Amino acid sequence: MKQNKDNKKVIYWLLTGCALIFIMVTVGGITRLTDSGLSISNYKLITGTIPPIGDAEWEEAFNLYKQYPEYQKLHYHFTLDDFKSIYFWEWLHRVIGRLIGLVFIIPFLYFLATKQLTKKTILKCLVLLGLGAFQGFLGWYMVKSGLVDMPNVSHYRLSAHLTTAFLTFAATLWVALDLIYPNKKPANKALRNLTLISYGVLLFQIIYGGFVAGLKAGLLHNHWPMMNEGQFMHYTAYILEPFYKNLIENPSGIQFIHRTIAYIVVVFIFLIWRKSKAYVLTKNQQSGVYALVVLVLAQFVLGVFTILLQVPLWLGVAHQIGAFFLLSAMTFTLHRFSK
Repeated sequence: MKQNKDNKKVIYWLLTGCALIFIMVTVGGITRLTDSGLSISNYKLITGTIPPIGDAEWEEAFNLYKQYPEYQKLHYHFTLDDFKSIYFWEWLHRVIGRLIGLVFIIPFLYFLATKQLTKKTILKCLVLLGLGAFQGFLGWYMVKSGLVDMPNVSHYRLSAHLTTAFLTFAATLWVALDLIYPNKKPANKALRNLTLISYGVLLFQIIYGGFVAGLKAGLLHNHWPMMNEGQFMHYTAYILEPFYKNLIENPSGIQFIHRTIAYIVVVFIFLIWRKSKAYVLTKNQQSGVYALVVLVLAQFVLGVFTILLQVPLWLGVAHQIGAFFLLSAMTFTLHRFSK
């Protein structure tokens, strides 16, 4: 029997991938905020799926952890039970990553073999698979940076790992939307271009969110709207020489930039909302614009309270989830204005 190409099963497969990436990013946020990311200092693709079983294997894993800077400089007081608690989150994060790989590859091969994909969708899916593989590589590349001298991963690598996860999700959602809305209509170029610029600003903000996370910059300057009482920009934000280092390596400078870009993101989304009033929009386009306004305001409030309360676990995770939802809405809205 002849199969329909790019059918509903393909759409469900892609949306399942989106959901799993969302779960992985959420668990990744918990892993980072609980300082669990360096608890597993080796990489075993197959055997690493199974956690230590029995006292002997746990002791072996703990002894391996003791050989690296995080234990020696930060967690030297840890007991085996303490180690188990951080091991769980990193193990879960890696297992979800492997699951995503299987969920993408096995159905892709099935759809390929049964000729249920068009040539365009095949090419797009190959790009998605490449992004997923690159994301896995970045994860291990990030972990390696924390196993040498300092008990922290490189904030550059952490941000690259986080941003690539967001981009992989966005690209997967875009391919799914191409199949959900196969009938193309003329693009609204004015709103598309404004949304595209806003998309770039949001991605820049996500990159700096990774910098803030990697350098724990959210633990500094826990006031709002000022960085410190009476100071919109604290003097420590520009003390490094040469000056450019304040933009990429100074926790105070990075927090200031992250705060500032947040205002810019809000402004751009309200510009989209205001400009959209001059056009007759489809129901989907209107829904996308309204979602952007609601989500950016919620994300802004979450960011403020995350700073004021010095990044409690639940708020730090909620703020990351907020960014994920905001990028989802931006991707949907851009897609609807583009096609």
